[in-house]
Amino acid sequence: MADAGNREVLSTDVLIVGAGPAGLAAAIRLKQRHPEIAVTVVEKAAEIGGHILSGAVMDPVGLDALIPDWRLKNAPVGPDVVSDRYHFLTAKGQFSFPHALIPPQMRTKNGVIVSLGDLVRWLGEEAAALGVDIFPMTAAVDVLREGQGPVRGIITGDLGRDRQGQPKPGFAEGIALEAKYTLIAEGARGSLGKTIVGDFALDRDSSPQKYGLGIKEVWEIPAERHRPGQVDHYLGFPLDNGTNGGGFVYHAQDRKLYLGYVVHLDYADPTLSPFGEFQRFKTHKAIAPLLEGATRISYGARALAAGGLQAIPHLAFPGGGLIGCSAGFMNAPRLKAIHNAILSGIGAADAVGAAIAAGRAQDVIEDFEHRIMDTGIRTELSGVRNLKPLWSRFGTLLGTGLGGFDMWCQAVLRFSPFGTQAWTRPDAAKLKPISEVSPRHYEKPDGRTTFDRASSVYLANIAHDEDQPVHLKLADPAVPIRDNLPRFGEPAPLYCPAGVYELAQENGAPVFRIHAANCVHCKTCDIKDPARNITWVPPEGGSGPNYSGM
Repeated sequence: MADAGNREVLSTDVLIVGAGPAGLAAAIRLKQRHPEIAVTVVEKAAEIGGHILSGAVMDPVGLDALIPDWRLKNAPVGPDVVSDRYHFLTAKGQFSFPHALIPPQMRTKNGVIVSLGDLVRWLGEEAAALGVDIFPMTAAVDVLREGQGPVRGIITGDLGRDRQGQPKPGFAEGIALEAKYTLIAEGARGSLGKTIVGDFALDRDSSPQKYGLGIKEVWEIPAERHRPGQVDHYLGFPLDNGTNGGGFVYHAQDRKLYLGYVVHLDYADPTLSPFGEFQRFKTHKAIAPLLEGATRISYGARALAAGGLQAIPHLAFPGGGLIGCSAGFMNAPRLKAIHNAILSGIGAADAVGAAIAAGRAQDVIEDFEHRIMDTGIRTELSGVRNLKPLWSRFGTLLGTGLGGFDMWCQAVLRFSPFGTQAWTRPDAAKLKPISEVSPRHYEKPDGRTTFDRASSVYLANIAHDEDQPVHLKLADPAVPIRDNLPRFGEPAPLYCPAGVYELAQENGAPVFRIHAANCVHCKTCDIKDPARNITWVPPEGGSGPNYSGM
């Protein structure tokens, strides 16, 4: 955290960091209820939606609450969900779970398949029409704060520094944006959210957040295999019983297939590659036929917060609050987060709007957390709170069975036989030494169904000037080779889905290289590095992926 120094200082009433569903929902709600309040949104992507990625099947309850006539306004949503099935894959087959056995908490009424990128672009237009000021290509790199005082806003990143940090021609120093209240809506593991949680000890009463890495591709498939509105979720192959995760296949509009895989980052095997497991998933006979004669058109990856209710930190801090996936409102069993992100934005806007109307600024809004959780988020997440910890503790077969039993008990009896499960270790602490595992090997990609990282990252449309400061910071540059390599085999090249990290040889000795221009901003390295030596910070505004239709 830093003060403004000699930077230019601009002021607004409410500052929102991140133009995702939570941030834009908060901006829209504020302007709906308080047109006189000045609202500013900053977004690091070159355009709204350029960095956002989700499956995505959306529960419309959030959008219904924010913009009830969204259908009449032609919000860009895809087909209604017509079937929602759950399957378990073995190496050579599959079986489907009877719908009657699926707990009510995992069902979605009136679900729609969406491109979240398209949806937030539309929400951005709605916000702008209400008078919200939105600034893309504006990376928030630090929190504006004097000493031990409240959060007063943010500092934006400099533009035009070279790799050594020296100004280039056309250099422009970042500015300080000051606000009465600042809402952090960066998404999972955002750099400012991480700093604020740590500095204000907002996680003092919660378990460490759990994360997953979601990898997604968009395919265009032949019309005869396209079933608009069909939704399929998969457990089992290719992951072993002790590794959490699963795949999804959503039949979107215009012959598009949203294909993805989530690997939870509390896995233990340092030789596991989430990217490699995704490629293996696509070879299964339940998936591969869908891709015959199809064309892969997009690729991306993103960390997601999967800890649920027990991992949500305190939401309010002096001068603002956390919303959306910065706080961790994802319902992991349903793979649903968009509606809760929107609802959190609504609750936060109501709390902030009331505080400003009362003449307050830069204090702790005591009812901030209650207003957010009372939108329905607390009730929903409470009903699924034990699935993830039971899954992690007992593995896929027993853990999901116990989790399903727990959800049925809560749905029918309003009682959990397991109470509320908690945990103490973060995902980074779960890796075993490489000496304790049998190394995994991944087949060479065929270039038709399975691919390498380089060809995949190409489809993420990354724009990144090589001559800018590296935004992946090593606290100690010696750690990867000195510590991680002998103990864990240095897992960074495996857990990164974008080929950012490389182990190479120079003069007969191993070296650790960072190819920052490949980064898709998934934040996995910031989460999974066993030495906790890597910190992800935003690069120059506009850098990173430019997703289309994700």
